[in-house]
Amino acid sequence: MRNAGPAELVMGSAQLGLDYGAANRNGKPAREVALRLVSRAIDGGITSFDTARAYGDAEERLAEGLAGRRPTRTITKLAPLSELAPDAPHQAVLAAVDASLAQSRVALRRDCLDCLLLHRANHITAYDGAIWNRLKEHLAGGLIAALGVSVQSVAEALRALAEPCVTHIQLPFNLLDWRWRDGGVIAALQSQRPDVTVHARSIFLQGVLTAGDLSVWRRLPGADAPRIVAWLQETATAFGRDSVADLALAYARGQSWIDGVVVGQETERQLDDNLRLCARAPLSAQDCALIESAAPRMPEKLLDPAQWAPQ
Repeated sequence: MRNAGPAELVMGSAQLGLDYGAANRNGKPAREVALRLVSRAIDGGITSFDTARAYGDAEERLAEGLAGRRPTRTITKLAPLSELAPDAPHQAVLAAVDASLAQSRVALRRDCLDCLLLHRANHITAYDGAIWNRLKEHLAGGLIAALGVSVQSVAEALRALAEPCVTHIQLPFNLLDWRWRDGGVIAALQSQRPDVTVHARSIFLQGVLTAGDLSVWRRLPGADAPRIVAWLQETATAFGRDSVADLALAYARGQSWIDGVVVGQETERQLDDNLRLCARAPLSAQDCALIESAAPRMPEKLLDPAQWAPQ
């Protein structure tokens, strides 16, 4: 976990392998475009990349784009293991874990994975801990350099932080998200687990915050979309930011407890915009506090895309 300086920009790769995001209007890019995105990200100074077995062929595309370039750090995630039955035998669970790791190592062209996260936090305890214990064996055996968890909720984050071998947490976060502060996760990171690297994803709430389009907002009780959109635009202007995207990125990068901000893109223009915005200074702690005190209080269901109903 960092002590000073703005959070780094981490390139997310879900969009490289899938049609991903509530506001995605471009779809999965062609292979040539995906490779150019990775190459331009490296040229722009990005040194960390986020991917997963569940992101289609994103791992393969990412590895191809990184081949022959300067050293980078890649964070990937264990397969969701959805094919395993609830009563799957112990050896079948171990085989599924081993297969996911082997596939990621081949796809990413790495003998040792830089960092592996659980894609599902409940895999810490699933199958009497078999998945988690197997990963700890691979950590000790040198197939994984760092181990962590991708979480969705406060309860999952606190459970993950209770595991001494967890040194990386990824969580959804944006300038309307009060859960981690109110739920004690930030306090736990700062006082108990300063060794943990934290990456924030979904800082644009899958593009909803920055779309400026009321039609992409989920209609949920307590979500006044016109009011929220107006507040976002007014706040961006008040703090001298170029856009809501600039505001959202500057806010996330200004959090003292966040080390990296994971942002994906489907087009080179989006990547260029993200690099340009990250060249600007983040918001100060004082400005972040002012935003938090004025932000509309959003229902938790809206802050968690995993709970969104299909539209």
